[in-house]
Order: sequence, then C-alpha cells, then structure tokens
Amino acid sequence: MTYLATVNASAPAGVVKIPTLELSRPDRIDPLRTCVGYEDQQAGLETGEIVTFTASGMAVAIPKRGDSGQQNLTFAVENVMGVAQRFIDEGLEHGQPIDVTYRLYLSTDMSAPAEPPLRFKLVDGVFEGSHVEVIASYMAVIMQEFVSRRYTASFARGLKYISR
Repeated sequence: MTYLATVNASAPAGVVKIPTLELSRPDRIDPLRTCVGYEDQQAGLETGEIVTFTASGMAVAIPKRGDSGQQNLTFAVENVMGVAQRFIDEGLEHGQPIDVTYRLYLSTDMSAPAEPPLRFKLVDGVFEGSHVEVIASYMAVIMQEFVSRRYTASFARGLKYISR
C-alpha cells in the first residue's frame, strides 16, 4: 500500500493534499504553474527539477476511471490578474497546443509528486469574470488528424500477396 493510499484511507493529522496544475506551450519556455492554497509552493518534479507553483484559488475535478473514449479534467483557476487568460489566448491565437499536467503532492513530502502526473491536452476554455474554467482531455480524438495515406501495393508492398 502506498503512502498516498494510506492518506486517502485514514486522513492522518497534519498531512494535506496539494493539487497543482502546469500549463505549457511549445513556444514558451516558462510554463504557467499554479497550486491550491494561500502560499506559493516549492516542489520537485518527476525529473528532479525544483520549481515554484504560484498559490491560487483553484478547483479541480479529476475524471473518473473508466473505459470511455474521452476523459476530461475540468478545473477553474483564479484569473484576477488575467495571467491564465493571456497564456491560453496567446496559445490559441498562434495555433499552439496547450499541455496540462496535473500533479498531486502531500504537504509532508514536496520533493516529488505523490502519484504519477496526469497529462492532458487543453480542449476548451471559458473566461468568466475573475476566473478561468478549462476543460482538458486525455484522448482529444476530435483534434486528431485523420489518416491521409492510402494503402496501395506501391506504398505497402506486402498487400499484393493478400488474396481476397
């Protein structure tokens, strides 16, 4: 049993779960990192790098486990300064995909995530007043290009040996 499973089962005193989100784009070296709470958090990534997550009013709804074709992570981030909206708008204007990484830390050990990170692609965003509501998906099938190659004997030579 992992320590996170123990925390989930028994909720020991003094141990707090700290969810974090990282939004990144290929055209920017500095991703947008935010965490739940009132204080910025220094935390280690799975790569060993130590980074700062900016404290924010944030709510996250993790997708339930299942075999559906598309699972969505829904989250709302405080956008009082407009930082999240600018980051997302700039990415959409330039046609850049926006990657969303969800990590869960425990307050007793911020050196690495308590479980493997969940990685999503941004699908939709709604800007309302002082917060941003974003939907990210594991399997953004709608955003995938359809196969454009036609399988002929000249392209796939083994096809000429298959009989009807």
